[in-house]
Amino acid sequence: MTEALTFENIDPARRRMAMIGLAFGMLMSCLDGTIVSTCGAVIVQDLGGMELYAWMLTGYMLSETAMIPIAGKLSDRFGRKPLFLIGLFLFIAGSVVAGLSTNMGMMIVCRAVQGLGGGILVPVAMASVADFYSPEERGKVQGLLGAIFGIGSGLGPVVGGLICTYVSWHWVFYINIPFAVVCLLLTLKEFPMVAEHEEKRIDYTGMAVLTMLVLDILLYFQWIGDEMEFADPRSLVMIAIALVLAAVFVFIERRAEDPVLSPKLVRNRVILLSAVYLFLLGLCLFGMLMYVALYITMIYDYDALGCGLTMLPMVFGAMTTSVVSGILYNRTGYRFWLVLGAILITSALFLMSTMDGSGDLVPMYVYLFIFGLGMGSSLSTSMIAVQSVSSKKDVGMTTSAVSLTRNIGSTVGAALFALLIGGAMDSKFAETVFSPLADLFGLRGTGLLSLRYMDLPDFPGVGETVIRIFGESTCWAFLIASMIFIAAIVIALFIRDAKEGDPDGTVAG
Repeated sequence: MTEALTFENIDPARRRMAMIGLAFGMLMSCLDGTIVSTCGAVIVQDLGGMELYAWMLTGYMLSETAMIPIAGKLSDRFGRKPLFLIGLFLFIAGSVVAGLSTNMGMMIVCRAVQGLGGGILVPVAMASVADFYSPEERGKVQGLLGAIFGIGSGLGPVVGGLICTYVSWHWVFYINIPFAVVCLLLTLKEFPMVAEHEEKRIDYTGMAVLTMLVLDILLYFQWIGDEMEFADPRSLVMIAIALVLAAVFVFIERRAEDPVLSPKLVRNRVILLSAVYLFLLGLCLFGMLMYVALYITMIYDYDALGCGLTMLPMVFGAMTTSVVSGILYNRTGYRFWLVLGAILITSALFLMSTMDGSGDLVPMYVYLFIFGLGMGSSLSTSMIAVQSVSSKKDVGMTTSAVSLTRNIGSTVGAALFALLIGGAMDSKFAETVFSPLADLFGLRGTGLLSLRYMDLPDFPGVGETVIRIFGESTCWAFLIASMIFIAAIVIALFIRDAKEGDPDGTVAG
């Protein structure tokens, strides 16, 4: 009888090839999450449908987030390799057809299909680390994957700007094809076995209800403050739907033979606190990325490519601490890096709030590098923390559960930054002599920035005024975000370094 393949007997060369393939898949997904941010305007000019512009990013994000917990659970049941290959097929099918799109409706559907694939590739790659490597080796590998997550997310705007400027927006999607070929060739061989499960009924009902709950939450935060107000009947209905779905989901999971998200997760302190920590990280990361790019574009008058290149210090910072934390994890434990990461991110956000819009960009480079250092310290070590207290049969579920909270945090962060900046801009602009223009043109929040490009000879200085107000409002949002992220420092202090497999996550390692 052939011996089951595990991290203890797998050929190191085969393991290395498979992990490189998994890393390429994760890189593709991270790149495509942000790649359209710098070429979206070009795409919509070509295809038309400006009113659907935001859905190029939103469609990807919604389907990716909804897929994450399902993919993690199914990979625990059926193995990482089959799920990874399904995700790869969906991602490439969506990419190829997106490049062939002839209208925005077709583009958005393709982006949603890409998101489904991406929602499989990332959690499966992260969960596979526990299958391929011993507990002592996982820190280093998760550090490398954390670096890839930061690099992919940070380089997306740069790559999108380069391809759109020098080739064609179609190749923003076609570039995924060679990546996919590499992934396929490197992951064809057998993967280590996941833990054997008893023959239990798959929790399809729970998956369906969880998907509806996640979509309701994400759409709520996508629309609040823009298409509807807090007191809007639609807002109240969506809140009520979320509460009902949450109650139904808990009811289902408590009775499911093999729940998609086991209720026992909330009883594990390390997993619960790590999930909250990653929620806060997603909240600050995505909101910051969106508006620091707009800040650089508006305040310093950079084009899309120049703005993307300005973000590179953050990428280098994330790469540095992701790798270093992974190497030193066995000596330091993960709490040290989580606390350090939270302190660095809080500090970077506070420093960004002091920007005065002067012509010197050097401080911004420094602050983004510090933010990247914090991001690199936090992303990979939080995954190590979760996997260190997960049983082998639940690694996919727990990894995807905390990934889900990070993605939800990203959506909430985008909405929070939009509310803070938009509200501050409305208030400040109402105090100027140009305030009638807001009603005249039906502008509010960051929409006021369009006044910069209007020919308004009767209102000299309106462009400079609205840019100044935007800069002050953005710095205000960074200050609030830094105060919120102080909570992450406190949370990290309560995450104990647990022994591998400790069920409660409370034993110091």
